[in-house]
Amino acid sequence: MPPRASLASYRRLFSAPGAAAFTLAGLLGRLALSMYGVSLVVLLSERRGSYGLAGAVSAVGLVTGAIGMPLIGRLVDRYGQARVTVPAALYSVVPMAAMVLCVRLGAPGWTLFLSSAACSAMPNLGGMARSRWAHLHRDDPAARHLANSFEQALDELCFMAGPVLAMLLCTTLAPEAGLLATGALGTVGALLFAAQRRTEPPLPVRESADRRHGSPLRAPGLRVLVLTFLATGMVFGATEITTVAYADTLGHKASAGLLLALVAGGSCVAGLLFGLLTPRRAPATRFLRCAAAMATVLLLPLAAGLGGAGLGVLGVVLFAAGTATAPTMVTGMTLVQELLPQRQFNEGMAMAVSGIVVGISAGAALAGTVAEHAAPGTGYALPAAAATLALLIALAGRRHLAGRGAPDGPTDGAPDGAPNGPAENGEQIVSATL
Repeated sequence: MPPRASLASYRRLFSAPGAAAFTLAGLLGRLALSMYGVSLVVLLSERRGSYGLAGAVSAVGLVTGAIGMPLIGRLVDRYGQARVTVPAALYSVVPMAAMVLCVRLGAPGWTLFLSSAACSAMPNLGGMARSRWAHLHRDDPAARHLANSFEQALDELCFMAGPVLAMLLCTTLAPEAGLLATGALGTVGALLFAAQRRTEPPLPVRESADRRHGSPLRAPGLRVLVLTFLATGMVFGATEITTVAYADTLGHKASAGLLLALVAGGSCVAGLLFGLLTPRRAPATRFLRCAAAMATVLLLPLAAGLGGAGLGVLGVVLFAAGTATAPTMVTGMTLVQELLPQRQFNEGMAMAVSGIVVGISAGAALAGTVAEHAAPGTGYALPAAAATLALLIALAGRRHLAGRGAPDGPTDGAPDGAPNGPAENGEQIVSATL
């Protein structure tokens, strides 16, 4: 795919009225999401003196979030973004405030777990933004590709800046400052996003009760993508913990944040450049190629870690490793939009993100165990293996990824569960591995 133009091409995305407004509003909410984990860990480790408790409370929030996000996505698909985002945003700030109060008042540990679990209703602004782009450019695949690349770059930007901002607030003001800022930014960003009504995708024609659609997971292609994203999430989680542990063994633990920023930076740059390429092949083919590139490039940190490389060399290879993740994510989200009808966009994308979240938790847990019982650098075998697993899953399900659903759902009166198009062909003969 040859370069199509310069970075100035991204300006075409904002020619649509209201596009800049919902992008900036969504950016606030996504920045808050990237601040949440660090803010919570710092708060609990400082006030309760236990990283173990902090990690456990954070893990509960990740698990319930992975469950709650698709449920919120289904409500968004059914009732519209604004009608669901406003109450969800107002509700989500309550358990965050409760967490701060419980810590300050010395409440029992179970109240912390309960507060963390109750945060699972946070709206997925990233998925809703992608849904808006898909609607605005529904007749322009090149613009959708550009928009998905831009959204991925924004995600990486948030996950570079968010933890740094959270740490700054927690260390310079008070341990509670990060979580309080997270709640404020998240609520304001979500409410401003919901207020941008002219770019909100319209609801599809209501179906009768006996024709309500089931779970998007009934589409075999989405099952393949969720499993692939789960493995990709393991790449992220394992890379983070292994990098912190490796930097610690070199006596430079404080440099781990910079190393991880290089990973996100490589992904951000790659995402922007990837958007400038004119797609020449089908999304399924591009996804397989991107997954193969990710599996290949992630051998570099493994080689550097096992070879005892210094921080400089490790930083270079981590930046290179990051360049392969964004194209995979961009193409994967494009496939979600291709495989599902519009009436299931938000729920489907939320399921994809949930797969990533679960994978991050699993990868971090495995990497922590390896870091404690193996030589420094050995943990980089985990992201390399996870990337290979993602490629194998994609290869095993490639025929399902090649399907394509109807843009606006069934219109021929087919009952729920009947094939809507190629996206669901062969649904009854899905292999057991999927």
